[in-house]
Amino acid sequence: MGPAVPPVSRRKVSPLAELPAELVQARRFGKTRSAQSTAILEDYVELIADLLSGTGEARPTDIARRLGVSHATAIKTIARLKKAGLATSRPYRGVFLTEQGQALAARSHARHRLVVDLLRAVGVPSEAAEADAEGMEHHCSETTLKAFAQFLSSNSDS
Repeated sequence: MGPAVPPVSRRKVSPLAELPAELVQARRFGKTRSAQSTAILEDYVELIADLLSGTGEARPTDIARRLGVSHATAIKTIARLKKAGLATSRPYRGVFLTEQGQALAARSHARHRLVVDLLRAVGVPSEAAEADAEGMEHHCSETTLKAFAQFLSSNSDS
């Protein structure tokens, strides 16, 4: 049985009274759409960096398998990475990251570790923290990430 859910308030409130201002809400949704668009590229560069450091190569087939996508989807996304200047590829040699791609992979990896560390610090089991961080890491602002780091820093001193 899951955690207790607080009872729903019986007070009648107009749904519009609870909504943020239109521009504020549009900005929030726009940020989410933008994060979703870049999340895929970030996941790919992070995985490519891990494959390159772990096995010395990042083949589209391995990328597709590890991300749970079709080979065609991996090829399309790798083409996006190349167009964005994040990756290069050579026939029969796999995919490599440019300096820009390596920098993005490093930032993505650091963000991922920070979110995992925060989740573990508040009691989330390791496996759940790793899985949940895969989605959360792309949607946190720099302000939020700094707050996470500050929280972890202040709690590690205790």
